[in-house]
Amino acid sequence: MKSLFQLSTFVFSFLLMSSCVKKYEANYDLELEDLGQQVEVELEKEDEGHVGELEQSLIDAGLVDIETIIPEVYVDLKYSTSDNFFGQDVYGELTRCYIQPVVAEMLLKSFEKLKEEHPELTFLVYDGVRPQSVQQILWDNLDKPDSIKPLYVADPKVGGLHNFGVAVDLTLAYQDSGETLDMGTGYDYFGYPAYPDRESQMLKEGKITIEHITNREILRKVMKHGGFTGIGSEWWHFNAFSRKEAAEKFGMVK
Repeated sequence: MKSLFQLSTFVFSFLLMSSCVKKYEANYDLELEDLGQQVEVELEKEDEGHVGELEQSLIDAGLVDIETIIPEVYVDLKYSTSDNFFGQDVYGELTRCYIQPVVAEMLLKSFEKLKEEHPELTFLVYDGVRPQSVQQILWDNLDKPDSIKPLYVADPKVGGLHNFGVAVDLTLAYQDSGETLDMGTGYDYFGYPAYPDRESQMLKEGKITIEHITNREILRKVMKHGGFTGIGSEWWHFNAFSRKEAAEKFGMVK
């Protein structure tokens, strides 16, 4: 009987110890999980607060982050990715879009008009200011003769309106999902289907549809309301000032 009692006591102690170990392991795992989540949150906070060298130079130049003026817009800086005509990331860690303050106010006016007429829509911004230093990289890496390079990218010695922070590339998207409206071509598409000046011809040839033109006209209408003008070869590109006005009002962003 004594041996049986001792055996029972041993088994009970063993089970109790096993239970305690399992509880300890479970608590330890939870603590590790909580610690991992805390570290992840802290890293995200650090990333949000981090300002890279390029971004700081834009702030120092007096430019503003579009999302501080219009928090509801989406931003996808295509030149911070390889999803662009040049196939390379030239902005590095920069992910926020900067433009001249007055241009941001003009864009806000366009946005308010868009919301008035199409409350379900918002802007998806692809590019704003493009510093001259970045323009030089694009110019140097474009595999085209110098004589025809200006057809694809502005000569950094002269500068384009992006280099002054007074041009913006954008499209329309649904506010809830961020899904873009179909404009007939993607961003940075070089060809007649992307040309506003060729829309009638492209429609007749079946390269674009009435839906594409209608969507583009919504974008053009609200941008015009804010004081922007488009160009004949890119449905996504809008200028706030002429080249002459930009040179007079603002210095080229280096």
